[in-house]
Amino acid sequence: MTSSEKAIRVLVVEDDPVAADAHVLYVGRVPGFAAVGKAHSGAEARRVLERTPVDLLLLDLHLPDVHGLHLARSLRAAGHHADVIAVTSARDLAVVREGVSLGVVQYVLKPFTFATLRDRLVRYAEFHAAVGEASGQDEVDRALAALRAPGPAALPKGLSAPTLERVTVALRDSAEGLTAAGVAETVGISRITARRYLEHLVDAGRAERRPQYGTVGRPELQYRWVSGQ
Repeated sequence: MTSSEKAIRVLVVEDDPVAADAHVLYVGRVPGFAAVGKAHSGAEARRVLERTPVDLLLLDLHLPDVHGLHLARSLRAAGHHADVIAVTSARDLAVVREGVSLGVVQYVLKPFTFATLRDRLVRYAEFHAAVGEASGQDEVDRALAALRAPGPAALPKGLSAPTLERVTVALRDSAEGLTAAGVAETVGISRITARRYLEHLVDAGRAERRPQYGTVGRPELQYRWVSGQ
């Protein structure tokens, strides 16, 4: 990699150690990016930034010692100019608006897959590569458009995004996996409906199924979240 093709240096700021490790791995899997460190609090992030050059923060907004946007504001005031991709489970648009003025260029809602983060990073790389003076309005528009995520892929007929998210959370939270009946009970939907959502996750590569053999009758399918998704 030549000096003009330097990797974009990313600092992962996430209080959950397991999630932080996963995000570091995700970043490392995207060509052109390198995770140069991780921090589990705002104070730790500041210490890393004092000694390590960083181009981009992958920043969880809910840290144990400071809100992520407050951290971003204080970093700007201290002269740090790294861009920010905010990671959050919050869906408050007021927070989104506030982040725009603090260098937040993208938002990623939890829970997210590697494919989602990869898309955001690739788009950020396109934006980051746009240097020099624009030839006109069209070039400015193209640079800004690189940051815009595409519209969500259409779900199969009869499936809804809110229910899919509830099924996803239930499956991710179960270390042993769940049957369709277990998901139905947890989420509050019918077993048939639960199986449709679970099969959709299997088709998307986000879950796997295997037969669970009992003492009598036909085996029941057990679904598990695919690690790393």
